[in-house]
Amino acid sequence: MSIDNPVEHDSDGCAEVRAREFPCQNCGATVAFVPGRAVLKCSYCGSENRIPQSEDEIRELDYRAHLAQCAAESETQEVATFTCDSCSAVVEWPEDVTAFPCPYCGTDVVAAAVSRKLIKPQALLPFRIARDDARGKFRAWIKSRWFAPSKLKHYARTASRLVGMYVPYWTFDAKTTSYYSGMRGDDYWDTETYTATENGRAVTRTRQVRRTRWSHVSGVVWNAFDDILTVASHSLPAKYAERLEPWDLENLVAYGPEYLSGFRAESYQVDLADGFVQAQKVMDVEIRATVRRDIGGDHQDIHSVRTQHDNVTFKHILLPVWISAYRFREKTYRFLVNGRTGEVQGERPWSWIKITLFVLLAAAAAAGLTWLALSLHSNG
Repeated sequence: MSIDNPVEHDSDGCAEVRAREFPCQNCGATVAFVPGRAVLKCSYCGSENRIPQSEDEIRELDYRAHLAQCAAESETQEVATFTCDSCSAVVEWPEDVTAFPCPYCGTDVVAAAVSRKLIKPQALLPFRIARDDARGKFRAWIKSRWFAPSKLKHYARTASRLVGMYVPYWTFDAKTTSYYSGMRGDDYWDTETYTATENGRAVTRTRQVRRTRWSHVSGVVWNAFDDILTVASHSLPAKYAERLEPWDLENLVAYGPEYLSGFRAESYQVDLADGFVQAQKVMDVEIRATVRRDIGGDHQDIHSVRTQHDNVTFKHILLPVWISAYRFREKTYRFLVNGRTGEVQGERPWSWIKITLFVLLAAAAAAGLTWLALSLHSNG
């Protein structure tokens, strides 16, 4: 078993080993390894946290059933929603409105609302960027697209459809215990003899070559995760949702319907269990990085990692996004502004006429420069 002991070097170049600290699973205080026993003992409450000794001791939990139970115990609310036939967005139905354009794709919605029982949001980030500021960013973004169609730039100057949407997200906290097995590679230098030809004669020479010595390793690593964020919407393109980050989650406020006044909210399409599956993928990246640090050496080859997730908690939160959905030549494009930071992301069409003209002009300019160079050379 390998326990991660980070090594630091002082100003004299000497190594100083810093002991890792682990929390008690019972009370959260720091536990310490008991020599001769495979346990970490808490000096505060006396609990003993057993260290897994094999892969078989890592329990596989039924996360879907576990999280479904959490959802059943959470506060829920009845929400009137509609599902857009064009883009499948699930948006809360505005009061006193019979028809309106879908904020995600611009399609006119006239379908009847459906009542759904959903987990109530626990928190949200209120809008900080005003509509006029978001509209200005939209116009500046379109203006900077050199190869965008001229009609699109005209749309940016005249369009006023910009919707403030609260987009659903899940956040997850968890403590993980991961058993791993793999190989550690340590580089070393070896002297190699070889034959070379010098002045027509064969001579023997030596050289230093780097080789790697591999050894089997296994061990256990612990990680703690806080506010792993996963988008609970299929309407917002994943790559653009990720590019809107980071979010200042430390400024979350308790959910209140007052914050939604003048804005719209999307209901989650990704349920709690599927949201946690996405969160585990995010966690796995950090877990594997921790495993590599724990293996040490110059190279690491991870064969297997099995992870147990404990103390899993979640929040359903809403994050503010300004959205402009526009249709251009029968295709929908979206422009997004982070309602807190002003970060801009968007989809755009291309004007192939402008691109073709640019290529032709560039080719003509290159041909002209070549002709000029040849003329100067011949005259010289």
